[in-house]
Amino acid sequence: MPQKKNPDPMELVRGKSARVIGDLVTLLTLCKGLPHAYNRDLQEDKEPVFDSVKTILGMLEVSAEFALNISFNRERIQKALPAGHLDATTLADYLVNKGVPFRTSHDIAGKSVALCTLKNCQLLDLSLDELRSINPVFEEDVYDFLGVENAIQKFVSYGSTGSACVASQIDYWMKKLEMK
Repeated sequence: MPQKKNPDPMELVRGKSARVIGDLVTLLTLCKGLPHAYNRDLQEDKEPVFDSVKTILGMLEVSAEFALNISFNRERIQKALPAGHLDATTLADYLVNKGVPFRTSHDIAGKSVALCTLKNCQLLDLSLDELRSINPVFEEDVYDFLGVENAIQKFVSYGSTGSACVASQIDYWMKKLEMK
């Protein structure tokens, strides 16, 4: 579609991953129930193995070309990030840390976003009194969890998208791939 802005090559790579997973399932099904010695069943392993290798090499080629040629409009990204209430997740985490059950935290975060929508503002723009009108558990430290930068810094679990975690993974792979 002409209005679409998603990176098409990466969608194709994601789609191809289904084929590779299918090849894996074929191999796992083929090997299930085999006795300890060679069996003629294993004649059927070549096609999914070769198909997977060919598919993955193609995926890597497309991904490498994409990575070399992608550019980002950082200014536009910075302007667009707050509009999605990215910090609603960290707001819910804040409430859980305060002892509020997650189900209730989710509801409170949703009400907070609804208030923002009504006021045409961001969560960070809500006053402490406005937040307390939704739930009295809020304290001044809530602002350490609000705003795009604070939200990103709160993502600290392994594999998360927090800046420190991403930097650690980049460093790891740069060393592993001998690019550093």
